Amino acid sequence: MKYVDEFRDPDKARSLLRAIEGLVADIEICRRRPLQIMEVCGGHTHSIFKYGLESLLPEAIEFVHGPGCPVCVLPVGRVDDGLVLAEHPSVIFTTFGDAMRVPGSKKSLLQAKADGADVRMVYSPLDALGIAKANPGKEVVFFALGFETTIPSTAMTVLQAEREHVANFSVFCNHITIIPTIKAILDSPELTLDGFLGPGHVSMVIGTAPYQFICRHYRKPLVVAGFEPLDILQSIWMLLRQLAEGRCEVENQYRRVVADAGNDPALRAVQEVFELREFFEWRGLGSIDHSGVCIRDAYAAFDAERRFSVPNLKIADPKSCQCGEVLKGVIKPRQCKVFGRACTPETPLGALMVSSEGACAAYYNYAGVQLGKVRRSRAAPDRGRARGMP
Repeated sequence: MKYVDEFRDPDKARSLLRAIEGLVADIEICRRRPLQIMEVCGGHTHSIFKYGLESLLPEAIEFVHGPGCPVCVLPVGRVDDGLVLAEHPSVIFTTFGDAMRVPGSKKSLLQAKADGADVRMVYSPLDALGIAKANPGKEVVFFALGFETTIPSTAMTVLQAEREHVANFSVFCNHITIIPTIKAILDSPELTLDGFLGPGHVSMVIGTAPYQFICRHYRKPLVVAGFEPLDILQSIWMLLRQLAEGRCEVENQYRRVVADAGNDPALRAVQEVFELREFFEWRGLGSIDHSGVCIRDAYAAFDAERRFSVPNLKIADPKSCQCGEVLKGVIKPRQCKVFGRACTPETPLGALMVSSEGACAAYYNYAGVQLGKVRRSRAAPDRGRARGMP
């Protein structure tokens, strides 16, 4: 297939849904409880709700929303550290748009901008480097966020800054890695997962081999999935076929983008510029060993945490906000006490309502009342409550 409408073909979707229903009937565990499939990536969460896939699939399939949204897992303390940098009088602070509205303990970067800080939205770290070259009298800091999807672009920008001898550019690094995160989830006693939809964009960089431990040590199948409706439906079919046949493997549905070996030039750039941190704090998940990266000593001149005094704050989430439980897959967004009331996209209390990949934003924007009505009409009242429906 070449064109996007081919990945949204209703007839092909119906065929896949029929095949999925047939597989569900063959999986013994579905007779006792719903299958729990975690879509790790927030982009998958939004596609599932945007295209109404959850309401089309058999009720024996339950999605568990994972922590694959880098803005969502950024702890409050790191937001406040960023604010300290942004409010430094000599700094132009650059960041992606989603990060500007994430609440810190007292304000967001957008509010800091309104108060007079020079905070600018950029689309890439190269934009931030361009701002540094255009403003030699200012220190330009790039708020680096993201999983392995965006780490290579930051690494390559640091390498370019060194080649061009741009002395007023630095990176406030909050890049994180996906594999330790999945391991932390699998080690959690609160979850019973039956399989994973693997993140497509991260896998484009790292390939499929790093996921093998999920099958070998935890006996859970994983299918790397694309983001169109037919991608997701086919990935679910592939996952269910493994369960029905008693197999446990890493499969790659997204072959048009993801190579099993990953992207070697990107990985080499990341390896040159970054190294693993011993610990990194995640919103809702706590400290996870070797889950974040920092800039190597060879490129210390581009590390904002070494160039400036950063307090490295540790601040708990607001007590009313249950972002942590949602990120761990323990509750659904609608089960949060403040969802859609005190916490909305206009007045967010937590990052999951801000980010374009956040689970709470997906529920708020796409799920709506009608999805709840569909669910209640299709499920017995007690089963609906067991599945986390209002």
